[in-house]
Formats: sequence, C-alpha cells, structure tokens
Amino acid sequence: MWFQKEIRLKARNRGFHLVTEDILRQLPEVEKVSVGILNVFIKHTSASLTVNENADPTVRQDFESFFSRAVPEDEPYYKHRYEGSDDLPSHLKGSILGCSLNIPITDGQLNLGIWQGIYLCEHRNYGGSRELVLTLQGE
Repeated sequence: MWFQKEIRLKARNRGFHLVTEDILRQLPEVEKVSVGILNVFIKHTSASLTVNENADPTVRQDFESFFSRAVPEDEPYYKHRYEGSDDLPSHLKGSILGCSLNIPITDGQLNLGIWQGIYLCEHRNYGGSRELVLTLQGE
C-alpha cells in the first residue's frame, strides 16, 4: 500500500518544536499500517526536520542556542541577504539538519524510541506556516 498526503503546520516562532502529535492528528491512515515506513518531507529551504528528545523542553532550547552560535547571522562574507539577516543562516541550518525523515511503523504506530519525537526546526524569525508531504508505504 502507498498513500500520500500534504499537510500544513501552523506558523511557529524560531526554534525547535515537537510536531509528532500534529502530524499524527492529520494522518489517521497510519493506524491501518501493520508494518511500513513513513517519509516526512518539508517543502521549505529555511526550515528542517529531525528526531530527538521529546520529554525535556530544555533540549530544544539548547538546540536553538547551539545552532544560533554554529551558524550566526550577519557574517560579513554572506552574500544572500534578500529576506533579512536570518535568511542565509536559515538555509545553511536547513541543509545541515535535512528536509526529510524516514520513520518505521509497527502495528499502526510510529516506532520511535520512548524519548523520541519529530521536531520542526524553524530557522526563520517569521517563517510562516510549513507544508509537509507525508508518504506512507506498508501493509
């Protein structure tokens, strides 16, 4: 079985946001899959996806602090500044973290570790809503 759906996540502030439940709420079809894979693809170059800690919110705060230091704004050698000082850094962070995830499905549930969740990594100060393509493959 193959199934594909596009969903929209509400606009969020810059930072790392747990969106596992937002995705599952818009994808009830996952419950029909006994074994399979969910591919999650973000259709943006200034935001990204990753899987990490879902319990302690300070992890997400530390991620934002780390990436803000690792890829700072206003570097004098940046040429791409069309949409502001966060523009190029958001593209770099998006490339570092990536635009897609593959998550196993077992017995109608995402087979994530007990402390794992899906993060929307919003790298823009005012990024707006974000579109995801969700592709299920399984039986």
